[in-house]
Amino acid sequence: MKKYDVIIVGAGPAGIITGVTAKKQYPDKSILMVREEEKGLVPCGIPYIFYNLNSVDKNAMGPKPFIDLGGDVITDPVIDVNIKDKTIKVKSGDDFSFEKLVLATGSKPTIASFIPGFDLKNVFYIPKSYNYIDNLFNELKDKKNIVVVGGGFIGAEMAEQLAMHSDKRISLIESEKFCFSKAFSNELSEIATEKLKKTNIDVHTSTLVEKVLGKNGVVAGVQLKNKNNIKADAVIFAIGYKPNTELAEKAGLTKNKVGAIIVDNYGRTSENEIFAVGDCSQTLGFLTGRCDSIMLASTATAKARLLGYNLFGVKIKNSFSGTIGIFSTKINGLTMAAAGLNEKNASLANIDFVSAEFGDVDKHPGTLKGTLSLTTKLYVSPSDGSILGGETWGGKSSGEIINIIGFAIQRGLTVYELISFQIGTHPLLTSAPTKPMLIKTAEIAISKIKTLNK
Repeated sequence: MKKYDVIIVGAGPAGIITGVTAKKQYPDKSILMVREEEKGLVPCGIPYIFYNLNSVDKNAMGPKPFIDLGGDVITDPVIDVNIKDKTIKVKSGDDFSFEKLVLATGSKPTIASFIPGFDLKNVFYIPKSYNYIDNLFNELKDKKNIVVVGGGFIGAEMAEQLAMHSDKRISLIESEKFCFSKAFSNELSEIATEKLKKTNIDVHTSTLVEKVLGKNGVVAGVQLKNKNNIKADAVIFAIGYKPNTELAEKAGLTKNKVGAIIVDNYGRTSENEIFAVGDCSQTLGFLTGRCDSIMLASTATAKARLLGYNLFGVKIKNSFSGTIGIFSTKINGLTMAAAGLNEKNASLANIDFVSAEFGDVDKHPGTLKGTLSLTTKLYVSPSDGSILGGETWGGKSSGEIINIIGFAIQRGLTVYELISFQIGTHPLLTSAPTKPMLIKTAEIAISKIKTLNK
């Protein structure tokens, strides 16, 4: 039986970054990565396989950087973990022993087993699996009527990409009033939904799929709660993901109420020398400290870097005050992004806030070719001016502005500090230096706080 200093189970973003970081910091340590499939995928790029990329291979991701650093990789699913003996068993029958074990087993789609007809032929999901998505890519080529169930990021982006094929009719079903409602405020969710409606997607909101209709065991359509039927050659459920923790459960590791492996600030589980990172491990809200279920590659890789540095003793202090949740997407030419608090999650957590919004254009002067509108919104504590959340939409720069807002939240910055925020500007790249988006929004927030305190 071969022994390794570290065994990493999983070769998604969290597993790869843990391995790469650990190998750089501890080059003399032997590290084995065990994966289920020969190829992996960039998770957030999966929808774009179906039009923009028009290829599964163009979205492929693998552990080459880890291998280049001297790491070992095998493709052989792990079927058992023995914590007491510090061993794993793979499907082929081989055993390996370890000093430290990292579970980076990711997440898996929620199966719509509560909907009659969920098991018909041509009902599909969107797992982060190269083999499954490769098959789905080929299966959908000749499907003309496709129903996507779920108006979150993956579902809406998938519907948008499929609708770019002129020979397909795409319907999107969302139970909430607006799409993206779990990540965006009502204002931005409504904007996003209207953008979707202006594509070739037939968008149905505030309704549910009551039944998947079939003929001879094959999908024929869906029946909505209002009893309307939609014809379908294929139905794709994108109704969420859950932590993939079957191995952890068999090994006796402790899970939280949403089914994720409980870990501390450094990825340590309830068992000594056993770690978990990425979608399979728990996240805590940065304001509430409560369990949540934010599954983002960006969050997973941030935690993976920290784990990689600290596998053999804490070298870098964890600066996570909790998971912020930073989201971005682009629908029908409009970039939209959000971080942290908004009206909906603030209300659920009973958090006071003031909001401030400022809109202009993303270049200066606004007469430049290609100029787009740009809006920034901040959610701010009225007691001390600390930035609790933000949204931005319009031009592509929204994708990086939201990262600045995320950093401001993580560092506890206030709108008063943003006033002296030093910036660089350029006519082709940014809004004007006389009205920078974040600073103008901060000024509006300060005015609102002053009004409250009068």
